[in-house]
Amino acid sequence: MTSAEQVSRLLALVPYLQRHPDADVDTTAATFGVTGKQLLADLNVLWYCGLPGGMPGDLIEIDFEAIDAAGRIRLSNADYLARPMRFTPDEALSLVVALRAVAELVGDDEGEAVASALAKLEAATGAPALPKVAVAGGEAEVRDVLSAAINADEMVEFDYTDAGLQPSHPVVSPARLLVRDGIGYLQAWSQERADWRTYRLDRIVGIARTGQRRSQLGEPPVFDPGWFERSESALPVTLVLEPAWRWMAEYIPVQSVTEHAGAIELQLLVADPAWLRALILRLGAGLREIRPAEVADSARAAAAEALAAYRAG
Repeated sequence: MTSAEQVSRLLALVPYLQRHPDADVDTTAATFGVTGKQLLADLNVLWYCGLPGGMPGDLIEIDFEAIDAAGRIRLSNADYLARPMRFTPDEALSLVVALRAVAELVGDDEGEAVASALAKLEAATGAPALPKVAVAGGEAEVRDVLSAAINADEMVEFDYTDAGLQPSHPVVSPARLLVRDGIGYLQAWSQERADWRTYRLDRIVGIARTGQRRSQLGEPPVFDPGWFERSESALPVTLVLEPAWRWMAEYIPVQSVTEHAGAIELQLLVADPAWLRALILRLGAGLREIRPAEVADSARAAAAEALAAYRAG
């Protein structure tokens, strides 16, 4: 359990105990999803919290004798924490940005709920002045067809170009539209591969509903921050750089950084060959070695083509 989780729980625990005077220890622990031992540890932390000054009258008071004797929690001197927690400006604006991204993908039914929540947050934070959120969510027609197919439990077919620029024509059972890092994705069951697949919406064209009922296969895999590491399209790549390029580890997403005598080694995952090609060209002489070596072939070809065009005038 992290300290951030404990702080969040403590901020909710005080108003709860003020609304439930003489609360039972076991019931309170169950309400917050923790053990009785963890709850007592939380209460010991609260005992040292309060207003600036740190004098006895400034701190939250907890009757530990009542806890030991009857298993009841009696808290006092914390009226300033009775009001519900509120979003900080940064939290509210982050939520506005996230809702704007979601609004790019959802259908009409969900869109009304998103628009309503967004309007309330924007009015409270002054967020309408913020720039609009750009989501790589593909064409609106693609999203509309997918939303309708998901609601109707119907399969779809479309033309797709993967990260390696390979075309295909998958027939899938769409399950969910979502956003990750500003990019819209479709999670669907692939009939051909008999497995779950994730497709970028901006790479889908020529979509159509098939009229066939989609497979009932339960929930798709969790699309958490570690999804990329589990992706079949994520290729492990090692870059060995000149020491002057050490800052690159802070500029691109890397898995690890190893410092050798006179060199920096970066481990990263790559799903887009075009992105890697641009990175290699940018590094130029700063790149000592790349593994596997063949991933640099397209960058070499692009550099040779550019050089030939330059020499041709």
